[in-house]
Amino acid sequence: MLKANDLLIRRMHESDFYWMVKWLNDEKVLEFYEEPPSSLEMVKEKYGPRIIGNHYVIACIVEYKNQPIGYMQYYEIQEMELKKYDLIGSENIYGIDQFIGEPKLWGKGIGTSMIKMLLHYLQGKAALTVVLEVNKRNIRAINSYKKCGFIKLKKLTDEIDLMGCNL
Repeated sequence: MLKANDLLIRRMHESDFYWMVKWLNDEKVLEFYEEPPSSLEMVKEKYGPRIIGNHYVIACIVEYKNQPIGYMQYYEIQEMELKKYDLIGSENIYGIDQFIGEPKLWGKGIGTSMIKMLLHYLQGKAALTVVLEVNKRNIRAINSYKKCGFIKLKKLTDEIDLMGCNL
């Protein structure tokens, strides 16, 4: 799907469920990803429909030097979320979520690179704005998002902010 230097962002396949189970059971990854630990059955149930196109979320795997290292997803923001974000009447707004599932690769600029790649891709899909939710304690992610052009749009809860980037 997208390739630059040592990074590849591709659509998720069933063979990637192993990686998702591994990553979604790593306490460092889960600290900010806001998900409970996941079994293989839970991963299949959640991500299976996304793989076969029966869900509005597009699930992707990030590879670094030909090795799966993380997850990304993108989606056109649905009406319910537009209301939640106070963006009613706005068009071509996409949401993204991502994590690097291999903590030893954190802090190396990989996250910033993969987000910039996806933003460029979404711009080609006519996205005008991209939003994401971030835990206020996840300073590393917030700094990465700022490097990609995101700014805080609003406080959603005491722990979660909405950030956005105009393309």
